[in-house]
Amino acid sequence: MHMTVVTETLAATFERDGFLIVPDLFTADEAARLKTEMQAILDEVARERQAESGDDRAVIFNAGVHVGLASRSPMYREWVADHRILDVLKPILGPDIEFLSDKAVFKDHDTDFGSPWHQDHPYWVGSHKISLWVALDEATVANGCLKLIPGSHRAEIGHATVDDGHGFNHRMGDQDALEAEAVTAPLPVGGAIFFHDLTLHASHENTAGADRWVWIPTYRSLHHDDPPYPWAVAARPVRTANQT
Repeated sequence: MHMTVVTETLAATFERDGFLIVPDLFTADEAARLKTEMQAILDEVARERQAESGDDRAVIFNAGVHVGLASRSPMYREWVADHRILDVLKPILGPDIEFLSDKAVFKDHDTDFGSPWHQDHPYWVGSHKISLWVALDEATVANGCLKLIPGSHRAEIGHATVDDGHGFNHRMGDQDALEAEAVTAPLPVGGAIFFHDLTLHASHENTAGADRWVWIPTYRSLHHDDPPYPWAVAARPVRTANQT
């Protein structure tokens, strides 16, 4: 009964705000294992692509982003179906849940870029998706935690097209106008933010030069028929109504 009450409360919060914060989704030890595996995957990808193109690491990872951890790692394929994630998603998406894709987003002493205000729906199109922003390090204002606009998931907002090499080609034209409405969301290690693909969000710059590694998996209801997503090569159902 307690878990039912908790998940219903979380779903109501999500419906109101377009996001919800779960500060203790994973333990610090679990987050450390995910980060170690993420770093190993990125090292492997860097070696492969440097051998092919000679590009340096910053170019390869587009200023701190890599898509497709679960497509390379059995560990990540297992974690995308973790019951704690799915228990939160069930009252939001329903009992039939599909994992689509995941990505690493990292900041460190060489990568300090703050992501601009944007919605994810222009990238996904089709049905609405839910993503998690899982902190593998403590996420603070100084090292680039997330900030969000409550209630912004109720409508798609026109985006400007910008190509500055940072990978956020669709973003809000007037970035400064949103700051007064923003909720800053620092997280402990292992904490997570679940957010709707129309929720406006951005991140602070990493002014501290400290690590801020994040895992972002994305999910949808199995009952939606969307256009194909070429990057969602590891997509699969992770829970159905006949599963507990």
